[in-house]
Amino acid sequence: MSYGLFTLPAEENFAAKTRELAQLWGADAIRNSDGTHLDEEVKALGKKIYSAYFPARGHNEWARLHMDETPMVYLLSQRVLAEDDPTTNGNQSDTSPNGAKTRVEIPFMKTFFEEQLQPYYDADPARYWEVTDRTTGETIPTERWHVDRERDTVIVEPAECFHEYTVTFLASIIWDPVEMYNHITNNWSDHEHAVPLDVYQPDTRDFIMHAYQEWLDANPEVDVVRLTTFFYQFTLIFSAQRREKIVDWFGCACTVSPSALDGFEREYGYRMRPEDFVSEGGYNSTFRQPTRPQLDWLGFVMHTVRANVKRMVSMTHEAGKEAMMFLGDQWIGTEPYVDGFEDLGLDAVVGSVGDGTTLRMISDIKGVRYTEGRFLPYFFPDTFHEGNDPSIEAWSNWRKARRAILRSPISRMGYGGYLSLAAKFPKFVDAVTEIADEFRDLTAKTGGEGAQGSLNIAVLNTWGRMRSWMAYTVAHAKPYPQTYSYYGVLESLSGMRVNVRFISFDDVTSRGIDDEIDVVVTGGAAGTSFSGGEVWKDPALVSTLRRWVRNGGALVGLGEPSAVNWQGRFFQLADVFGVDREISQTLSVDKYFPALTRGHFITADVPANETNAEDGDIEPEDFGGTVYATPRAMSDIGYDFGEPITGTYPIDGNVTLLSAAEGRVQLATNRYGSGVGVYLSGLPYSGRNARLLERILFYAARREDEYEAYSSTNPQCETAVFPKTGWMCVINNTNQPQSTDVKVPGQGPVHVDLGTSGIFWRKI
Repeated sequence: MSYGLFTLPAEENFAAKTRELAQLWGADAIRNSDGTHLDEEVKALGKKIYSAYFPARGHNEWARLHMDETPMVYLLSQRVLAEDDPTTNGNQSDTSPNGAKTRVEIPFMKTFFEEQLQPYYDADPARYWEVTDRTTGETIPTERWHVDRERDTVIVEPAECFHEYTVTFLASIIWDPVEMYNHITNNWSDHEHAVPLDVYQPDTRDFIMHAYQEWLDANPEVDVVRLTTFFYQFTLIFSAQRREKIVDWFGCACTVSPSALDGFEREYGYRMRPEDFVSEGGYNSTFRQPTRPQLDWLGFVMHTVRANVKRMVSMTHEAGKEAMMFLGDQWIGTEPYVDGFEDLGLDAVVGSVGDGTTLRMISDIKGVRYTEGRFLPYFFPDTFHEGNDPSIEAWSNWRKARRAILRSPISRMGYGGYLSLAAKFPKFVDAVTEIADEFRDLTAKTGGEGAQGSLNIAVLNTWGRMRSWMAYTVAHAKPYPQTYSYYGVLESLSGMRVNVRFISFDDVTSRGIDDEIDVVVTGGAAGTSFSGGEVWKDPALVSTLRRWVRNGGALVGLGEPSAVNWQGRFFQLADVFGVDREISQTLSVDKYFPALTRGHFITADVPANETNAEDGDIEPEDFGGTVYATPRAMSDIGYDFGEPITGTYPIDGNVTLLSAAEGRVQLATNRYGSGVGVYLSGLPYSGRNARLLERILFYAARREDEYEAYSSTNPQCETAVFPKTGWMCVINNTNQPQSTDVKVPGQGPVHVDLGTSGIFWRKI
């Protein structure tokens, strides 16, 4: 059994079993979990000691005396309809129907969890709040509304009959959202509610630093301080029913205070409106195109956070300890993919690993000495309960993460939660034993470096590098139901034999496309920051990409790429993709589908006997002006293109149509000058779909002749090559045994039989 590179969670009164599992899993480090402490017997095991530290919570003795210095958030009330004033019995005969006046009451806390949030009245609501007529978009003058503080209600008078009104109000966050989540999930009844602290407030900031210094002095045995995280929680707001109401892992809504708003105005020369934070109820979701105030506020918060992170890291080093940042909880403002992160001096970043995409979100971070992944499942009672088998999730999580580790390795692994729960499940204990040993063996054979990539792929969206591997998701490995079609592309790329970077639309217009990029991938739902929305009206953007593809580049469009209704087109790069979308504006113009093409490089893995087609092209059938191909679509034979993008059609007969269903294009290619455009309606992750995307990329880059080298004949198995250490490996990405042949240059095909979740190594 190997040893090391593994961090074990521990808890009180569990020393003997902790010692046993530490030996079994090869742990060289031990950490405490949220709400637990390490016994002296555990500390004496001779392992490296990690200790979680919460800079902005867990100090209720201070917080209770300074409740005006908690972080705050702008909240948007529910919409309230202004109806006829009941005192007039609905008789408005003396007023025109469109000008009827009434009064409306808005009980703004009605939908929020009062144990988490409390209206903040100490700062004048007339200055810091905002009432909006949501029918007209008008901001209501302050003289037309007032606050009934006893009832947490805003009264608007006069109001327009049958208009909807909202109030955007400041609320103090009086219960730390993550601690609250753990409290609810684990049924804690004896834990005092943790009140968060706002580092922007000078007195509280001094307290935070003083308390941290005291903690460092009092814990000399700690080797690594796992700062969890720093100061501002991602947007996590609960409803009156104690359910999640607003969740955005990238959101910075919970960073507000009157003093910060005033400080921003002094620094930037203009004042943020409440509407700048709630954005019509969207709360500046990463899916929305960011506004200038939003980006300025993020920069303002980042400056505050990073200055204080750097101070705490220096204190940690002066105490002879390592500083590790947890990429989660209060991570807002640290921004690990924005220039300057490396200047903070952090030793490490640790984060939760949900799949390959979230593994890459951690492992691709630069400017730290090492990265660590916390694998799933958490040792929590929602998973570790009678009748459940946590080993199933453990193996599934490992298979997804392993693909990405082979491309961009993390330095260490571990788990989180309560060890006493995990110890009750022997099958899970055995699974972790195997996974930990395999991770160490993998690290040794690769030298801690990623496998070589054959192509350079750039993912293009509004956010670019700032949100590397952070697209389409709610949180770690949780795409929205509406975005699984797009998230699968990132998941496929995370473990593919390609090099991946993220670029923004601004990057393209200001600098063009770097020469070393082989393929650009872009797209998502229309109007989102990932698809681009209004940016596609910029001639500089579309002409730059057209020129690049025309001169030999390759552009893959996903879902609704370059989508904005402009100048008679919906996809502004329809000429590149060969595909546009009908949005009921040109229904009178007939669209014709060419025959589906079989025997194409991209679809070479599609079994011929599953197409219901003879060799060669298939003759189409005509259905009243629109032509549909007759063979079964690829989606009918195991390929998943996600949620349908209705109305997509080839713009002319030159398009190579590879899959279509029910009058919509699923997959098509288009020669564009010396380059290639590819349209793909969506691609949820699966082994088969990942193989399809890989073929798309090699074809688009016109590197088909390089595809077979080290390629697995079984799409459920993937290969990785490490020239520096002289190893090649083949992995089975399923929970069933698999067999495959791998074409090794100079050696011919190598046959490999792999057990469930298996891995095979061979010297090259």
